[in-house]
Amino acid sequence: MTNDTTYHWPHKDLLDVTQLSEKDTLHLLDVAASFQEINSRPVKKVPTLKGKTVVLFFVENSTRTKTSFDVAGKRLSADTFALAKTGSSLNKGESLKDTGLTLQAMAPDVIVIRHPSSGAARFLADLLPCSIVNGGDGWHAHPTQALLDCYSLREAWHGQFAGRTLLILGDIAHSRVARSNMHLLHMLGVKLRLCAPRTLLPAGVNHWPVEVFSDLNTAVRDVDAVMCLRLQLERQQAGLLPDLAEYSRRYCLDKKHLSLALPEVKVLHPGPMNRGLEISNEIADDPACLVLDQVAAGVATRMAILYLLATRNDGGRA
Repeated sequence: MTNDTTYHWPHKDLLDVTQLSEKDTLHLLDVAASFQEINSRPVKKVPTLKGKTVVLFFVENSTRTKTSFDVAGKRLSADTFALAKTGSSLNKGESLKDTGLTLQAMAPDVIVIRHPSSGAARFLADLLPCSIVNGGDGWHAHPTQALLDCYSLREAWHGQFAGRTLLILGDIAHSRVARSNMHLLHMLGVKLRLCAPRTLLPAGVNHWPVEVFSDLNTAVRDVDAVMCLRLQLERQQAGLLPDLAEYSRRYCLDKKHLSLALPEVKVLHPGPMNRGLEISNEIADDPACLVLDQVAAGVATRMAILYLLATRNDGGRA
């Protein structure tokens, strides 16, 4: 699949980017790049995972992650089955353990889980012999989003991570996307900045390998890319933000801010976007914005993840 025919994927599960080495990450991105070509064909399907079964177990709502995993599995010819909380016995009070054991009895090769509780994916990984992919657990981690973001940036930056500077902007305290990207991009040599109101910064941020800013005009100066985060509007009810209009005035990314960044600056957003609140319409629709590139990268990256996990015991095909 890649030029490195001796490489063997070492992980049963993908729970957090902290389990990945730089070699693991770059190999996964190489595999994703090889699958990206499939997505541009008139017939977007290969028999690579024919006979494999992928269960999409989404206890939380999702559009991009769930759909892209479904598309990724189908394009590799795997059988994919979706299970939501509303359609499962969790809604009747069944425990996560019993639901997991029930799914395992159906002999899946991979279960992708999104759950509101941090640690839910690891709980299943320790319980079940099949591979588990963390599709987002609480505020803890979202490894596949960080990997697709890295894929998008590698394309935009022509493969060069070291020496680049990325600003993560917005509701960092409640963002599993921010945490996973921070760990992964720091490992790859990217310099990281955070910008948010004090109430939306996580506890212990002073121990993170980042520079922290409260002023966006200062934070955005000379950066290579800006990653906007969704402002989780439910936090407004918790009193963490006194006024949304004031937040927009100070932290909504617009053309004026980008003029302070480097000329080839790129903008990312994991979606869904609150236009006019965290990102302006003109930036969301600008060619510098990689939001749709991220969606396309999500399919290729998740194809790579399913492939590496589902074939890890098939004679080293990875």
